[in-house]
Amino acid sequence: MTHVQSLSQIYDVALLDLDGVVYVGAHPVRHAPQALWAARHAGMRLAFVTNNASRPPDVVAAHLAEIGVEALPAEVVTSAQAAARMLAERLPDGSKVLVVGGEGLEVALRERDLVPVATADDGPAAVVQGFSPRVGWPMLAEGTYAVAAGLLWVATNLDPVVPTDRGRAPGNGTLVDTIRTATGREPLVAGKPEPPMHREAMLRSNATRPLVVGDRLDTDVEGANAAGADSLLVLTGVTDPEEVVLAAAHLRPTYVGTDLRALREPPEHLTVRTGEARAGAWRAAVVDGALRLTRDAAPAESAMRDVAVGEVAVGEIVTESQAPADSGADGLAPLDPADQDALDALRAACGAVWAAADQAGGRVAGRTGDRPTVQAAGGRTDKAVGGADGAAAQYVDPASVRAALDAARIARGRASSY
Repeated sequence: MTHVQSLSQIYDVALLDLDGVVYVGAHPVRHAPQALWAARHAGMRLAFVTNNASRPPDVVAAHLAEIGVEALPAEVVTSAQAAARMLAERLPDGSKVLVVGGEGLEVALRERDLVPVATADDGPAAVVQGFSPRVGWPMLAEGTYAVAAGLLWVATNLDPVVPTDRGRAPGNGTLVDTIRTATGREPLVAGKPEPPMHREAMLRSNATRPLVVGDRLDTDVEGANAAGADSLLVLTGVTDPEEVVLAAAHLRPTYVGTDLRALREPPEHLTVRTGEARAGAWRAAVVDGALRLTRDAAPAESAMRDVAVGEVAVGEIVTESQAPADSGADGLAPLDPADQDALDALRAACGAVWAAADQAGGRVAGRTGDRPTVQAAGGRTDKAVGGADGAAAQYVDPASVRAALDAARIARGRASSY
């Protein structure tokens, strides 16, 4: 009998994003503590990788322990650490660095034998900028003075927002924009999706075959793709199923899962591949630029009912809150069959739309004249060539994707309102 391995047995280390994946604010994402416990006991090591530079690793580890997630400070990797390594590679030991940020940056700099200072008058050799709730006008002004004077400027990340229990709030990218606007300069960037963050996580975790786990296409998945690593997108954070279906090629994950319970699933339950337009009972096709989802006849015991959407019959998926309360042998609630069915519908839709977008993009690339452009992560404009840089929305009607997914009732356990 062939033994089917789960993701937690195939990959040696999970490089886990935190916000929207493990926790939101002071609260754990549902199933996260139990799923991570089960992954450890299956032999997978964990590294908690965050673009949030405000807190040092010991504080992050303590927070994780408070919400029921076992974590050591050495298992926490922050964008502050990646930024400090970048600076240490460019500056002599003992160099002063102006900090526009908080304690996380100060601790990371000292770890690299660099000296954090608070004003441009302290003679810094560089500026490092990271998110902290305490950043205000005086700190931004000091950073602006130093950057305008031509000093090396490193930003931990460019995330425009941070998640909070009350919704979206300005992130480090928004604060970086302040100094960028005032000086006309661009910083070096350490955090996801840039390579220094992945390198930092690999070095600190000693990973040989890592799996990047996150909730964002434009940081977690893009960074994994840039580094040649596999990725698992979980639908507990900021990414909607529609965004996954319409993603440009550099933003497409290897796997999609409802939540961190996906780590105990075999790859065939989660894999998303361009051109694979059938998953489980679902089939997808793009006809005249519109997505069509169809489902084979549901078994009698299924918790689904057929509904009509134009010409297409699809199913209603039972939400996670309706799932049975009993747990598996490892103490982790099993994935409801209806949730797996919803994932299958999403996977089929991705396979069909991605293939259609890539094919249409290839035709565009073969024509002369201007090519369509799309606005990509970070505000840059990418050419829609072969689907690799252009969003699928250039070639597949987003309204048809929205209608098909809504009709399929693809459930998503949104972690918060951000």
